[in-house]
Amino acid sequence: MARHLAMAAQLIDEDPELAHKHALAASRRAGRIAIVRETLGITAYATGDFALALRELRTYRRISGKDDQIALMVDSERGVGRPDRALEAGRAVDRSALPTPVRVALAIAMSGARLDQGEAELALGELQIPELDPDRAFEWSPALFSAHAAVLEDLGRDEEAAFWAARAEVAADALGLNDEDDEEIFIEDGLIEGEES
Repeated sequence: MARHLAMAAQLIDEDPELAHKHALAASRRAGRIAIVRETLGITAYATGDFALALRELRTYRRISGKDDQIALMVDSERGVGRPDRALEAGRAVDRSALPTPVRVALAIAMSGARLDQGEAELALGELQIPELDPDRAFEWSPALFSAHAAVLEDLGRDEEAAFWAARAEVAADALGLNDEDDEEIFIEDGLIEGEES
């Protein structure tokens, strides 16, 4: 079982289908263990089987008592065409109790659910969280900045969208140079070519 989980973790990015097969094999051997259900849910999500992902992540949550996969649950609800249920699931958790990367991922998923419902202004509001700081980069910053840029573009606010898209690129470049988790990196305004100081 442990070998299948290790292989699933190793293959998830390069071959999600094979990772999912390993997760299924692990679940046949130890289906009542939280990490097995979590891995199966994550690999199902990666292969686009959102109904299975939702079922497995709910089971993981029941067994473990943890909300750390809430963003994938919200996104899976979106994947099966239920943005209203996605929003309901996201609102049901105490965001202040979530670790920062989970809280940021949830904000992005909630924003996506708002977009699914044609509520672009509310989608933008979901992303207005303290972590949306253009002068600091953490592991979650590129995804958050990119999501913010995309919603601004949908709203026709092209200049602001371009600013946040550029910040996402700068953050991604900066983080590629530093492998330490959660280390804060300051982004100087002059690093973005053509930006006024």
